[in-house]
Amino acid sequence: MKLQTILELPECRVLVEGRPEREISRIFCCDLLSIAMSRAPADGVWVTVMGNRNTLAVASLTDTACVVLAEGTVLDEGTLSKAGKEGIAILATELPVFDIALKIHEAGDI
Repeated sequence: MKLQTILELPECRVLVEGRPEREISRIFCCDLLSIAMSRAPADGVWVTVMGNRNTLAVASLTDTACVVLAEGTVLDEGTLSKAGKEGIAILATELPVFDIALKIHEAGDI
């Protein structure tokens, strides 16, 4: 599945577009940055409620294609700007982590 499919989900607001043509490998759900650092898949979609600058640092380190901030989580403008420069898509939703991960899975069958 391409990132573009996730960017078009009606349940999400696109905060940073990233690279829409990027291929997505799988979905990863985790709220512990130390675990995400060692287990988040390259080219993956990371669904989390961790909304801070360290989230972006871990996404960059693991080559995550997209971060979906669940349950109304937000990032500050500086972090969003940095995500744009690094080509990491950032989306936000009010849905719980499991629900949005399931929607992503159903949209792309990954």
